[in-house]
Amino acid sequence: MSPLRRDTYQRLGGAGLHNASRLARHVLCAALLASVSHTVCAFTVAIAPAAPKTVYLQVGVGGFTGHYNAGGTPGNNATVNKESVTVAAAAVGNATAQAMTTDSTVGASSYDGFAFCNVPAQLYIGGFYRTTTAGGGSVNVTATVPAALVDAGGDTLSFARISWTTGGNGDSGSEPFPAGSFSAGAVQTVGTITQNQWAESCWTFSYSNTTLPAAGTYTGRVLYTLTAP
Repeated sequence: MSPLRRDTYQRLGGAGLHNASRLARHVLCAALLASVSHTVCAFTVAIAPAAPKTVYLQVGVGGFTGHYNAGGTPGNNATVNKESVTVAAAAVGNATAQAMTTDSTVGASSYDGFAFCNVPAQLYIGGFYRTTTAGGGSVNVTATVPAALVDAGGDTLSFARISWTTGGNGDSGSEPFPAGSFSAGAVQTVGTITQNQWAESCWTFSYSNTTLPAAGTYTGRVLYTLTAP
C-alpha cells in the first residue's frame, strides 16, 4: 500500500482543506469537479509567510535538509542530473517516440517525504516561493534551452525534439509544472509558483525520433531558473 501524504493544504477554487490525507483529497476533488471547473488536484501547498524571503527550486537531486513541513531547510547542491535514451539502430527515425530516463535517484517530495515520482522514468521538480507578508503574486520557473544537442563530431540535434508529460503519484488535473516541449534556442516558462506556496510535479521525458541523425552521442544542458522580485 502506498503511503498517504498528510497535513496537506490543497487549494480548490480559492478554498482550502487542511489536515486531509491524499485519499481524502481525491474524494473531495472528485465531488467538486462538477461544480468547480478550475479545480486543481495536483500537489500545491499554501505555506505561511516568514522571514527571510526565500525561493527554492529543485530539479532532480536537491539540497534540502529534512522536509519543509517538519522544519527542514533548503540548501545548494551542485549535482547536474541527466535525461538520456539510447535508440536502437533498427528504430532510428521510425517516428516512435523513445522514453528517456534520469540518473536522479530522488523520487520523494522535499515537502514531506512522500514517494511522489517514480525514478528513473520520472524527474522530480519542486520548490517554493515564500515572502514575509501575505500577497497574491507569483514567480515563473524558466528554462534556458540551447539550440541543439551536439555530438563529438559537431553533428546537431534540435532540442525541440524533446518533450515531457507531467504528473506525480496520486495526482490529477492541472500541474504547477505542466507538460511541454523544449523551445530550441530560447528561454521559456515551464512552471509557476504562487506567493507563499510549495509546488511540485514529476516530468516524464521523451525523444520524438522523427529524424535520421548521424550516429553519435548527443549532449546538451538546460538551465532551470526561479527568480523572485
